[in-house]
Amino acid sequence: MSKQEFLAQLKDGLSGLPQSDIEERVAFYEEMIDDRIEEGLSEEQAVSEIGSVEQVIAQIVEDTPFTRIVKERVRPKRKLQTWEIVLLILGSPVWAALLIAAFAVMLSIYIVIWSVIISLWAVDLSLFISALACIVAIFFIPASGSGASVLALISASLVLVGLSIFVFFGCKAATKGAVILTKKVALGIKNLFIGKERAR
Repeated sequence: MSKQEFLAQLKDGLSGLPQSDIEERVAFYEEMIDDRIEEGLSEEQAVSEIGSVEQVIAQIVEDTPFTRIVKERVRPKRKLQTWEIVLLILGSPVWAALLIAAFAVMLSIYIVIWSVIISLWAVDLSLFISALACIVAIFFIPASGSGASVLALISASLVLVGLSIFVFFGCKAATKGAVILTKKVALGIKNLFIGKERAR
């Protein structure tokens, strides 16, 4: 792929971002390609070393704050006419309620996911503390105490430590999954905003 093709596809892919951001990113990648050409690479090699246009666009969108994308999309491209303003005001009870409801549902799902993860970590911590309590209890059994009690406490502490370790890895995986899901949802919402802009 030539430099101009790469830059044209990049500019087209970033069309939903603010114009200043697009120009800044295109100039950055143009300079990066030029630097590699000066180092002795051919134009195609310099472009291929950067990566695919889709990867570059995805990285730029991920790095762009969501507020900047929303500001760009919400800002009217032209002055609203009187009848449009009247329709927006008259329709506000409907669209505002739907928007608030959608936001509330998304927020509640997000809170439930993280509540489950926090609960799992609490279970893991309680298993570990219970294991420690069993170990400490062994030393407080009087010398006349039965060997069966000591054996039961040792067995319980080993089982609880094992469960604690097992649950720890589950909690770790669940937390990592929730973080990845959060990033993907945020990226998907950004792409929705940018995709609408590209369609225009």
